[in-house]
Amino acid sequence: MFQSLVDASRKNLLVNPLFSQARCEAGVTPQAPTETTEISPKVRQIAAAAVEEDVSCEFGSSKYYAICGFGGILSCGITHTAIVPLDLVKCRIQVDPVKYKGIFNGFSVTLREEGVRALAKGWAPTAIGYSMQGLCKFGFYEVFKVLYSNLLGEERSYLYRTSLYLAASASAEFFADIALAPMEACKVRIQTQPGFATTLREAAPKIWAAEGITGFYKGLPPLWLRQIPYTMMKFACFERTVEALYKYVVPKPRSECSKPEQLVVTFIAGYIAGVFCAVVSHPADTVVSKLNQDVGSTPLEAARKLGMVGLWKGLFARIIMIGTLTALQWFIYDSVKVYFRLPRPPPPEMPESLKRKLEAKNN
Repeated sequence: MFQSLVDASRKNLLVNPLFSQARCEAGVTPQAPTETTEISPKVRQIAAAAVEEDVSCEFGSSKYYAICGFGGILSCGITHTAIVPLDLVKCRIQVDPVKYKGIFNGFSVTLREEGVRALAKGWAPTAIGYSMQGLCKFGFYEVFKVLYSNLLGEERSYLYRTSLYLAASASAEFFADIALAPMEACKVRIQTQPGFATTLREAAPKIWAAEGITGFYKGLPPLWLRQIPYTMMKFACFERTVEALYKYVVPKPRSECSKPEQLVVTFIAGYIAGVFCAVVSHPADTVVSKLNQDVGSTPLEAARKLGMVGLWKGLFARIIMIGTLTALQWFIYDSVKVYFRLPRPPPPEMPESLKRKLEAKNN
């Protein structure tokens, strides 16, 4: 499978504009000119750009996907663990809005009743669960983006690139949530059920003894409802925002921007995407929190108990949390790519074949 994905990535301009053009137009792997080898100016230019980029592996190779997965572990694991206190308060506002009336009141009540250490409740399942989710989310996104792009072909991949981003991210998140669900169940119960457990080692056996494997995965359907729209917005909005920033805001092409400047663009695009993500996924997030607090309830029952107003409780806290979280995740993920010298193709451009078709149609 990996070999077919590698071959696919070499053929598509959208996902690999730097290397695939050189191979397609030259017919062979670009190499240094010799006395008997003649290379066209365009191929020479692309080959020179590839050397200048100084990449450590080929786009779409197994090493490329492995490092992307590692970047996902760091980006999701570190960021979600860092904001555990805010996440704890947000979950408590969602499941008990009478007691926890807002973000500042939630912190105040928690500190007064349980002390500072309570703010770290659920850090272990958060670190483990979201690290595994990040591995699947970012790693599989790169895989599915190449796979679907190859199925669409070069021109359609460009024309329907937003749909491609949406499909690839939704597919990746489907598997990522399966990896996340058990730890999410433990985290929410530790944070929202007083006296249930204070550590992962205590919570996991209790859930298993009371409900078996179902206890870990009963929140999976609403988790899909929360995370899949969130991730679709996160990746599609980020990709198109980066494209728009370089086109309309940044005063020079990405190729002329330094790595720090590129990472600043990444952070800004990530924050913009995060705000939209928070709004889209918040009602389902509230249901997940309520569902894991109320043993034996269903998603519909939890939604009815919360009501329309209750579904939006904690939105302000979630916007702050998810906006910052998403921006940092993209920043860390892109920094990992820079550190390991992975190929980072520029924003997609219209293929030459499509340009010629449009010109012929207009003429």
